[in-house]
Amino acid sequence: MATTADIRNGLVINFNNDLYSIVEFLHVKPGKGPAFVRTKLKSLTSGKQFDNTFNSGVTIYPVRVERRKFQYLFEDEFGFNFMDNETFEQVLLNKSMVEMADLMKEGQEVEILMNAETEQPLTCELPPFVELRVTYTEPGVKGDTANSPKKPATVETGATITVPLFIEQDELIKVDTRTYAYAERVK
Repeated sequence: MATTADIRNGLVINFNNDLYSIVEFLHVKPGKGPAFVRTKLKSLTSGKQFDNTFNSGVTIYPVRVERRKFQYLFEDEFGFNFMDNETFEQVLLNKSMVEMADLMKEGQEVEILMNAETEQPLTCELPPFVELRVTYTEPGVKGDTANSPKKPATVETGATITVPLFIEQDELIKVDTRTYAYAERVK
């Protein structure tokens, strides 16, 4: 068992009969009264986030999780299919367990959080940046450069990303999977 002193970002805990990942935390020591820990928790089953405050020294129940590398294979009516890179075992994840699924392309490597005790997959995380080819975008208007204008572009996975005017069709771009933002052009 652990206490609130062991809280850190990314820690998975069993709280209210559900598994939550700690997104953010802040130890607060007010001038008057006891210390406490303000956290932002994300449910690994529903994906919902909420704020919770723990009193300092309260017992928490961490869950042992492992990050394993998997390769995305394909999507079918049941969800997304992945293959373990070491054992070649296949895993099926529901669509609700995969964030930013419209930025995944077949053959891409992802990390799946697995509960080490039950060997159950919890959630899927894409790498911070992915390289995608632009399949469609309107041509940029010459001379329209005030305030760094942007335009929508459709990438090979079907997602729509906002890109600068100089990006053209069939170019390879790097996309930030945490913010859905254009990062840079790939040479």
